[in-house]
Amino acid sequence: MERRTFRAMGTDIELLVAADSAGDALDAAEGEFHRLEALLSRFRDDSELSQLNRDGSIDAGPDLLRVVQLALDARERTGGRFDPTVHDAVVAAGYDRTFDDVPADGGAGRAAVPAGGDVRIDGSRIELDRGVRIDLGGIGKGYAAERAAEPLAIAGPCLVSAGGDIATRAGRWPVGVETAGGTLTLELSGSALATSGRDRRTWRRGGRTMHHLIDPRTGAPADSDVVRITVVAPDAVDAEVLATSFFLAGMDGAAAEADAAGVPAVIVGADGRTRLAGGLA
Repeated sequence: MERRTFRAMGTDIELLVAADSAGDALDAAEGEFHRLEALLSRFRDDSELSQLNRDGSIDAGPDLLRVVQLALDARERTGGRFDPTVHDAVVAAGYDRTFDDVPADGGAGRAAVPAGGDVRIDGSRIELDRGVRIDLGGIGKGYAAERAAEPLAIAGPCLVSAGGDIATRAGRWPVGVETAGGTLTLELSGSALATSGRDRRTWRRGGRTMHHLIDPRTGAPADSDVVRITVVAPDAVDAEVLATSFFLAGMDGAAAEADAAGVPAVIVGADGRTRLAGGLA
């Protein structure tokens, strides 16, 4: 087993591959994260995403085009609970720079900015309505995890972890999930996992605790009775979308939707309870 860790996309990345002498595959997988961060980061002025947000339109490369299309598809199928146009709402809440540089406490934030702006794709061209900007942070990490797993899998069964977004190829991979009562172990094999929660990336503005999971309807950090939710899905993009959508659905809604869709989910509530749904028991 070979392992590599590094920082990219504002989080800790871990690569595991069941092989010997997998240096070239590890290099290629790490390179995918750095390449995609350079394209998709809202914190880099020279990224394609920043150019799109600044100019309102772009003839996009294949990766930005694909991730924006995935995000718009996700907005449609989640009824707007997942929405890439939350950029200005996240900034208004105080997440206006890389998280390591966000002040832990500060004065009153700016007024909330509801999402839902129009984004159009015509061939390779992406156009935003006036005043609309997009954020691809979560879905971008899931996409990067999947892209990094492709060259790594050439060397052997592998796992890619991007700050809680996990993609696997072949093999059997036990993954620990925090619950209210301890750690629950889930086994992944060719599947993916993502966690969304309001208990990690937090800061304070005007005496109020803020977090990065925005309710697109209000433009404010979501007031959910879920503290943290972990879901298992066929790939890390779907897992990221479902985790965010279920978080916004609340404890009962998340459990009901996970059960109906057969999506394994571990839901930790603000009341200290942990609910298993989607076939987990």
